[in-house]
Amino acid sequence: MDWDKLRIFHAVADAGSLTHAGDTLRLSQSAVSRQIRALEESLGTTLFHRHARGLILTEQGELLFDATSTMARKLESAAARIRDSESEVFGELKVTTTMGFGTLWLAPRLIKLYDRYPDLKIDLMLEERVLDLPMREADVAIRMKEPSQADLIRKRLMNIRMRLYASPEYLERSGTPTRLEELSGHRLICQNPATPQVTAGAELSNKLLSYDIPSSLTVNNYFGVLQAVLNHIGIGVLPDYLTADFPFLVRVLPEIESVDVPVFLAYPEELRQSRRVAAFRDFVQEEVIAYRRRQSDVITTAD
Repeated sequence: MDWDKLRIFHAVADAGSLTHAGDTLRLSQSAVSRQIRALEESLGTTLFHRHARGLILTEQGELLFDATSTMARKLESAAARIRDSESEVFGELKVTTTMGFGTLWLAPRLIKLYDRYPDLKIDLMLEERVLDLPMREADVAIRMKEPSQADLIRKRLMNIRMRLYASPEYLERSGTPTRLEELSGHRLICQNPATPQVTAGAELSNKLLSYDIPSSLTVNNYFGVLQAVLNHIGIGVLPDYLTADFPFLVRVLPEIESVDVPVFLAYPEELRQSRRVAAFRDFVQEEVIAYRRRQSDVITTAD
C-alpha cells in the first residue's frame, strides 16, 4: 500500500475536507482528490461519503483511519526519540495533572525548568480526567493515585493530605475554633464534593459539611478555594503542599485531616530513553526534595 496515499488519506480524514487537507499538505485540492480516488480504486472500496458539510468516513474509511492514526502515533513517538538522541533537550512535552496540583504547585516552578532548557515546549493539560498515556494523549502524568496500567514507568513523589487553613486576618476577625463543633461559627470553603477530585478530599469535605455550618463556599477546584482563603472569606480545605509556598497560612483544627494521598509521576515505557521526559522527571524530583525541605522548615518554625 502506498505510504504517500495513506498520509494524504489521514490528513483528509482528520480535516474532513479536501481543501483543508491540501492546505496542510501544501497540495492542490485536485491533487489530493486524485490521490484519494487512486487509494479507493486500489482498495476496491469507498472511503468517504461526500456531504454538503464536508467529507464523512464510510465504515471502511473508519477502519483505515484507525490504522493510520496508530501509525501516526508510532511515527510521532519514533521522531521524538530520534530528536531526543541529540545532546540538547528541546521540542514539545505534553504533561497532564490535576487542576489543583498543576496551578498551585507545578506551574509556579516551571520557570526553573525553562531557564535550564529554553527551547522546551510544554503543553500543560490540567484536568481531573485520567489521560491515556500509552495512547499518547500525554507524555507524562502526575496523578493523585498509583497508575493501574502495567506498561507505565511510575515514581512515587510524595504523600499529601487535605487540611484546614485560614488567613491570620480572618482568624483575628472571627476567632480560631478549637473544637470541630465550633466550625458552626465560621464559613467553610471547600471543593464541592460532587466535582471530580481525589476521594480523600471529597470525603473530608462531606464530613465537614455534615456539621451545622450555616455559611459555606464550594468551588470546583483548589485554586478557587485558595483564593477565597487568601481573601479572608473563611476556613478552607486545602492540600498541605501549599504550606511551603504560603507559610503564613494558619492551620486550623490540626486533628482534622484526610488520609494520605499518594502522588505519582508516570510515563510510557516507550519514552524511557526520551531526554525531554528525563529532564522533566529529574526537575520534578529535585523540586519535590526542595519542597520537602521547605515544608520541614515551616513545621520547625511553627513548633
